[in-house]
Amino acid sequence: MPTATHTMLAAVLYGKEDLRLEQLPVPEPAAGEIVVRVRAALTCGTDLKVYRRGYHAKMLQPPIPFGHELAGEVFSVGAGVQQFRVGDRVVALNSAPCGACDFCRWGQENLCDDLLFNNGAYAEYIRIPARIVEKNTLPVPDAVALEHAAMTEPLACVLHGIDEIGIRPGRQVVVIGAGPIGLMFIHLAHKMGAEVIAVVKRAAQAETAKKFGARHAVESITPAETIAAVRAFTSHERGADAVIEAVATPQTWQWAVEMVRKGGAVNFFGGCAAGTTVELDTNRLHYNNLTLHASFHHRPSVCRRALEWIASGELDCAGFLTAGKPLTEIVSVFSGMMNRSGNAAANIKTVMVP
Repeated sequence: MPTATHTMLAAVLYGKEDLRLEQLPVPEPAAGEIVVRVRAALTCGTDLKVYRRGYHAKMLQPPIPFGHELAGEVFSVGAGVQQFRVGDRVVALNSAPCGACDFCRWGQENLCDDLLFNNGAYAEYIRIPARIVEKNTLPVPDAVALEHAAMTEPLACVLHGIDEIGIRPGRQVVVIGAGPIGLMFIHLAHKMGAEVIAVVKRAAQAETAKKFGARHAVESITPAETIAAVRAFTSHERGADAVIEAVATPQTWQWAVEMVRKGGAVNFFGGCAAGTTVELDTNRLHYNNLTLHASFHHRPSVCRRALEWIASGELDCAGFLTAGKPLTEIVSVFSGMMNRSGNAAANIKTVMVP
């Protein structure tokens, strides 16, 4: 068994588009902690955004080990850990709330005043802090592939977003964006019985959106044409019951408000760059009785529901994942994600295998 004198390969983010592979000490667990041998770590839109910007105000400041979607096996346990043993298959979420602040008591743990984040999934081993071990590390059923279990974190964020606006069978839902998160919204809304209209950039994305359950796909053109094309697919062209923005630009935030019906709901899911603003028609908001939400992150209860969805077999988890690549290729994988072309639409999430 490796000790602290042994090293492991890990990806460390140093700044904007500056990701380096380094040899770091294999972590050892303190009291209440565990160390997980990473078997699958997934790329995601948030990591790409952080890679492009060089930081994330809430989740990480460089230099720092990178990556947050993972599943693996318990490699070692610290003193006092009772619920896990060496060899257990687990998915460790990337955060855990304190459980004591006002927001936690109000059931808004995603807004916890002391939300503890953990990064470092792109590595051979990762240390899981005691609070995450206690509150947000889940056993993975034997029948669930670990690379599928690693999708728990993003799926939990999507479930939390859907909870904010409520999606029921027969409702019309617009999803703006066909990245990994947008496709998860499309897939889950479809599985919940909604009629989904996807707004995409390219024809290849339209095909992928339909594969995951979109009934219609609109390729974005000018703002006015895109909005009109979406409304044309809705009942009496009045707009959708709900619109989910999953692109993270001020323009698409504004599109979302123009695509929803009177009395409908919008979820501004995509987090725009700091300092950006949008202009909204106050008359439209008020006299159309619109409900606007902006959902962030996930809650422990939603994480458990996400893993249940994955374990149910109802979701096309394999469809989201590209065959595993070795951790040694992580830098080239992110460079490729930055320069992704329309021909790479099928490469939704890459499984990095340490």
